[in-house]
Amino acid sequence: MSEKSPSYIDEAPDGGIRAWLAVFAQFLQLSAFQVFQAYYEENLLPHTPPSTIAWIGSTQYALVCLPSLATGRLFDLGYFKIPFFAASCVLVVCTFLTAECTQFWQLFLTQGVGLGVGCGFVFSPAIVIVSHWFSKRRGLALSITAVGSALGSIVFPVAAQNLIPLIGFRWTVRVFGLTLMATMGTANIFLQRRLPPVNVRGGLFNLKAFRNKAYSTYCISGTVILLGFYTELTFISVSAVAIGVSKDFSFYIIAIANAASAFGRVSSGLLADKIGALNTIAVFTAITGITTIAWPFAKDGSQLITIATIHGFSIGAYVSLYSVPAVAMGKMEDAGRRVGMFVSLTGFGSMAGPPISGAIYTATGGFVDAGYYSGRFMTCAIFG
Repeated sequence: MSEKSPSYIDEAPDGGIRAWLAVFAQFLQLSAFQVFQAYYEENLLPHTPPSTIAWIGSTQYALVCLPSLATGRLFDLGYFKIPFFAASCVLVVCTFLTAECTQFWQLFLTQGVGLGVGCGFVFSPAIVIVSHWFSKRRGLALSITAVGSALGSIVFPVAAQNLIPLIGFRWTVRVFGLTLMATMGTANIFLQRRLPPVNVRGGLFNLKAFRNKAYSTYCISGTVILLGFYTELTFISVSAVAIGVSKDFSFYIIAIANAASAFGRVSSGLLADKIGALNTIAVFTAITGITTIAWPFAKDGSQLITIATIHGFSIGAYVSLYSVPAVAMGKMEDAGRRVGMFVSLTGFGSMAGPPISGAIYTATGGFVDAGYYSGRFMTCAIFG
């Protein structure tokens, strides 16, 4: 049986305590893999190629996306609370297991697969729930929820940098696990759907949605964008050390980029409500592609910080707004499946992108070609 849900309300309230509690709960879902890439290369897995280590993060990114095909459909049918709680437990358990890992395969299974699947089962349904509660202010609401991941990406690198020397890697990850337990507990309490489940005809995959040329084009462009989207943030701390930035400060560059991303997410949400989500995504993602190409040419820490700040600000639009066009390209009762299909398809770009960039870096001994590869994919997806 599907779960009971609140009675149907014709118009989204665009506010009110229950609406903003949904935003608050989604805001508290924190994530940040970038902090671990450099640490694994330098300490835990020094003999493992960067392109291999990158599979941990890219698998996590992809598995955040791929389960959305199932979770979106389950959400439309009314199954939300139980899968969300189970996934929350998986997230917490796998975080604590990560603290015990010493080999690549162990980290791949716990941090890559386990955390990825857990995130995947909470990600898309939570986004659709926020969309239930907002219409005119949907861009702003989703942007605020996206600030949560930016906050995690700010706090975790700084916390890791300071905690690892004091309490070691294991206890640092355990602290992250306790933090995740608190935030996911809050999300489980507050997140609640507004609209009742609707048994829309069809299975997990609604091929009719692709008759909409705009939706089909959007899915293709999203996959291409994600082939290059995570490259700079995955490797920026490694590139910082390569140009003479201290290992201690390299972690803070990630935090700076993600702090800028938080501002970009809110700003893009406000702009999207005025000029449209697609227009906002196009402008900001073009800037992301340009900064990715420029990133390897930074000669010192100040130049790298400048590029990282602009890059972080610009990535905020896509992260916070990508679901808005997918929701708008059809009826609300099928929004979960439509967003799920989009996120699942684009997940293949997330999975392939960082390892390809890592392989290019290993083959060339630098990030210039990797930057060209990633930046060109993003700019081509926007300009055609």
